[in-house]
Amino acid sequence: MTTKPTDSATPVPLPPDSDIDHLYATTDFSDAYAIELPPGATSDPESLARFIFSRRSVWGDALMKLRDALVAGLGLKTTRALASLNAEDRAERIEFFRIYKTTPTEIVLGEDDSHLDFRVSVLCSPGASLDAARRVTVSTVVHCHNLLGRIYIRIIAPFHRRLVQHSLHSAAQAGWPPATS
Repeated sequence: MTTKPTDSATPVPLPPDSDIDHLYATTDFSDAYAIELPPGATSDPESLARFIFSRRSVWGDALMKLRDALVAGLGLKTTRALASLNAEDRAERIEFFRIYKTTPTEIVLGEDDSHLDFRVSVLCSPGASLDAARRVTVSTVVHCHNLLGRIYIRIIAPFHRRLVQHSLHSAAQAGWPPATS
């Protein structure tokens, strides 16, 4: 018996088949959230990433603007600066995230900065059995370079978790993009 996919994201361990699982020699922060995909939804990780990260909330946008205002004076990259890159470079981005790697099941995004480097994986996994649903997992790993990076990640971690869960929930509520033939 199959069940209706849920629209809530649940915390899960970092998927061992993700390219970011052991990316850094030391990881200062990591998390992963998974959500079921309904039958007929795309399993293309780039399409899923574009769809998920386009589901922003008003409060999420406000937090990003506040973050940018606070870090601009520290010489850190702002989302505004990344979003204003030339057209050629933007083709290699999803929102303000740089695309580092794409496979048939995963896309790895992220950014490197003076205080920390981070990667985000969007991984589409088949169900464990024929009756099990496919799922998409959004994972994040962060490697800090200095004290500023460690302080920064401690401050933003609770907001990051909430934003990822909200984006996945919002994508499920909106209806996942369909698979193309």
